[in-house]
Amino acid sequence: MSQFDDPSPKSQLTAHEQRAEAEALFTSIGDGAISTDEFGRITRVNPAAQELLGYSEEELIGTWFPKKIVAVTAEDKPITLIDRPITKAFLTGKPIAEKTYYRRKNGQKIALSVNASPILLNGKPLGAIEVFRDITLEQEIDRMKSEFISLASHQLRTPLSAIKTYTHMLYDGYSGKLNQSQKKSLNTIISASDRMNELISTLLNITRMESGTIGVTPKLLRIDKIAEEVVKELSLTASSKSVKLSAGTKGHRSTSIKTDALIVKEIITNLASNAIKYTPESGSVSLVVRPQAASIIIDIVDSGWGIPKDSQDQVFSKFFRAHNIVKRETTGTGLGLYLVKGLVDALGGRIWFVSDEEKGTTFSFSLPRRDISSGRIKRD
Repeated sequence: MSQFDDPSPKSQLTAHEQRAEAEALFTSIGDGAISTDEFGRITRVNPAAQELLGYSEEELIGTWFPKKIVAVTAEDKPITLIDRPITKAFLTGKPIAEKTYYRRKNGQKIALSVNASPILLNGKPLGAIEVFRDITLEQEIDRMKSEFISLASHQLRTPLSAIKTYTHMLYDGYSGKLNQSQKKSLNTIISASDRMNELISTLLNITRMESGTIGVTPKLLRIDKIAEEVVKELSLTASSKSVKLSAGTKGHRSTSIKTDALIVKEIITNLASNAIKYTPESGSVSLVVRPQAASIIIDIVDSGWGIPKDSQDQVFSKFFRAHNIVKRETTGTGLGLYLVKGLVDALGGRIWFVSDEEKGTTFSFSLPRRDISSGRIKRD
């Protein structure tokens, strides 16, 4: 019999052999793994977890997990018991995946990607298991990439400003009268430099978002007024495609909310610009503000090309562009919706969409009416 032949059925193994096999499987997991009983006491810990955390098996077995393994935020603040992945998994009965920080035995803080799952028997939780891996190197690489993008983007802005300034001067006749062919060429340069400036702004915003340096300054504002401002600013873009652009409010509740005006405007502008871009000529885009008791919902409804079903789970991923869009629109970075989701998350909101290919898409995001404290975007 080779190692690939079907062995005897599991039912023929003794209880002792089954336990030994389960123990061997647990021990051989390449990432750190810890299991607990229903009271949070550690029942198993594999060698990878011992190496990552700096504790021996004897120091961990039988101890209360939340007390022995200290979890902290990126700012070194302790994470409460209820907010820990393993607690969430036990209480909800569902798998939880998060990024967090643990303290090793020597006090060193390490960044981890954590997956926690409940251990269930007949629907009753008997404990939980947590598998984690060190992502310190990944975070450092991301930081270096973000710093490079930020530096490169800043350096690009200086020559780009000169290009735009002198191109506009040429177009306006400061260096002599131009014929129509020359003006057309300059218009192409202006359009390309505008796109480049937009890309640089997007890259800088993403870099700030990912590094946690975008300031969040809440103040009382009216969402319907911001929607109207966006419509005015994008009206020329919409009319160039004969796209009908409008804004309105549904319901009688107040549209006033305390949040960051600049970030809200950035979100709505990005979503509305996308809707116009991916809506064919003579289509329509509408911004609808729907005030609720505990939140305000903003819908951006278009009659565009829609998003294919097989691509919808990737919409908010970095650099993603649906295959039906790439065929029609060669320009685009696939960064806009990634940025939008990060900004919505920063304001404590939620974003989702409904789309039918060839019929249109509705992107919706909600903002809570509760006050958000002034500060900076925090991303683990």
